[in-house]
Amino acid sequence: MADVDEQERSEQPTQKRLNEGREKGQVAKSIEINSFAIFTTGLLMVYITQKYLSSQLSEYSIHIFNSIDILKINKDLLQNYAKEGLYFYLITLAPILGAIFLIALITGFAQVGFKFSMKPLMPDIKKFNPFNGIKKVFISQRSIVEVLKSLIKLLIIGGFTYSILSDLVLNSTKLAELTIPEIVSYMVDAAYNLLWKIALVYAAIAAIDFGYQKYKFKKDMMMTKQEVKEENKQSEGDPLIKQRIKKAQFQAAKSRMMKNVPKADVIITNPTHFAVALKYDMTKDAAPKVLAKGVDELAQRIKAIAAEHGIPIHEDRQLARAIYKICNIGDEIPSQLFKAVAQVLAYVYQLKNRKKKNPIV
Repeated sequence: MADVDEQERSEQPTQKRLNEGREKGQVAKSIEINSFAIFTTGLLMVYITQKYLSSQLSEYSIHIFNSIDILKINKDLLQNYAKEGLYFYLITLAPILGAIFLIALITGFAQVGFKFSMKPLMPDIKKFNPFNGIKKVFISQRSIVEVLKSLIKLLIIGGFTYSILSDLVLNSTKLAELTIPEIVSYMVDAAYNLLWKIALVYAAIAAIDFGYQKYKFKKDMMMTKQEVKEENKQSEGDPLIKQRIKKAQFQAAKSRMMKNVPKADVIITNPTHFAVALKYDMTKDAAPKVLAKGVDELAQRIKAIAAEHGIPIHEDRQLARAIYKICNIGDEIPSQLFKAVAQVLAYVYQLKNRKKKNPIV
């Protein structure tokens, strides 16, 4: 079933899906990039502060060795030495630790931007289920990949480090002939040479992992066709509901339009398919207005209402089609049709005047 679900994820993630994932802390982030940046920054700071570290460590080593012959083991003395040592290393390593902390923040921001979310820290009862935890650790594909990646990284870096350290061990036999400052300087140089060579290997590992995390994130965020449809419903509304609302609005507009038909001066038809109801009030309107219009069944209803209220019906195929196509409800007749409409209205007014002079008893 899981394979089927995976195959169905054929749609690219929408922006809404990506935003929701970001709120939950789901972003394409490579831990190896952060580790590489921190490792490289530490290496660079060791190189920059090389002389400072050598002098500090030399002075402290001399201080320790000079006090060995007068050292009295007791609780208070050990506590003082521990506090002194802790303070010394904090001061000595402060520039390196500060730079590492800063680069860690910058690297995280560079990968995913600034986004603080508390959702990943919120308690989830499902996370306390031991069976789910065991499943994630031993069965999930992500866990297997992470374990394999860690093993490969350990083997590569471990083997590379061993090859370098083996040479350093052989050369360390000469340290007995050196002074303390020279020994410390040698140790710092050796550490630097070891670290920058490891950094090169780490750079390759980080680049590969970054590409993999981008690919994995994109794959995890893929959506099924059904998920896309559901999201569209949530963001734009259910198409069926929207269709019903639109239909109801159309019915209401049509009802209002039909109520205006009895107010018309004339109905122009083609004669069976189109019908347009016009009204002209010379004291208010600059041109005749369209009160109603319809085609086929609606046109027949307009004509029926007009017949009930004694409104003249005039047949003009081209004019009916033109008004129906150009004008909307409430629009005034455009200038290119005004002459033709004026002729119709003049004819209608003449009929009305005749009826007034010769009423049927």
